[in-house]
Amino acid sequence: MKQVTYKKSGVDIDAANRFVEAIKPLTKGIGGFGGLFKFEARKYKEPYLVSSTDGVGTKLKLAFLTGKHDSVGIDLVAMNVNDVLCLGAKPLFFLDYIATGKIEKKILVDVLKGIAKGCCQAGCSLVGGETAEMPGFYKPGEYDLAGFCVGVVEKTKLIDGSKIKAGDYLVGIESNGLHSNGFSLVRKIFSEKELIKYSDELLKPTRIYVRPILSLLNAFPHPLNAIKGIAHITGGAFYDKIPRIIPLGLGISIDKESWPVPEIFRLIQEKAKVPESDMYRTLNMGIGMVLVSGRNSVSAIILHLAKQGLKSWVIGEAARTKKKVEIV
Repeated sequence: MKQVTYKKSGVDIDAANRFVEAIKPLTKGIGGFGGLFKFEARKYKEPYLVSSTDGVGTKLKLAFLTGKHDSVGIDLVAMNVNDVLCLGAKPLFFLDYIATGKIEKKILVDVLKGIAKGCCQAGCSLVGGETAEMPGFYKPGEYDLAGFCVGVVEKTKLIDGSKIKAGDYLVGIESNGLHSNGFSLVRKIFSEKELIKYSDELLKPTRIYVRPILSLLNAFPHPLNAIKGIAHITGGAFYDKIPRIIPLGLGISIDKESWPVPEIFRLIQEKAKVPESDMYRTLNMGIGMVLVSGRNSVSAIILHLAKQGLKSWVIGEAARTKKKVEIV
């Protein structure tokens, strides 16, 4: 029997080490067997830690097709930090997991550059990660991404939707395109030629809302509680994500004419002949985050977000309706 080595089996440890050396400038302070983070607990009276884990989904297939890998790392960070933000928490640190059949240094360095950029945008530390080389598990040139984020919020400033009442307004904040959801549908209805044609639009990274929304929360501190609920519009969108923060006995009514739906969503609907209800369950339709607030605070919220460079609109309200979600 011929001698079989780990390298001949498809795992090149030396290549992995070269990759680690290449990303050191992007991941200062990472080393050893665990990531360290100094938590400034004295800033909080009763801190709650908030965690999230998520991936990028089949949007990665478009990155493989086009050879553009510098934005999906931002998507990975965004999908996690935006979820942590929904409880009013400030993201503290982030870890990534990359799995691939063979380490392609140039591709993965681009991915890590995106992750580092996303962490910078979110104001959190990249404290560690794992790159797994698994020959035969992934097609050549393909990889998968997963991320993990921990944030912190003061107990008295926790936002969980429990104070939402009938008549409160829903403020929708603009998205940056599809973000990281609906790509199984997109890949089914568009040809490879069309996917490449629209790739600049489709690969726009998920918007990271951390800095503007934390700024907003600091502008409306406890006990005013202007922001009563926050929903990140990802898979499940308007029908599944917003109801998560609405108390029992209430529903939401959304006016779909209250904001301009970007052209890419209209193109998808026209191309696929998707029922309108499916569009609002699958895609964000131009709204990346939804805030729930008392009516008296809405104008100030919209003005504050505008100063942060974000467009927003009153898109509906919480109401005592028979339907959990009503889109009119």
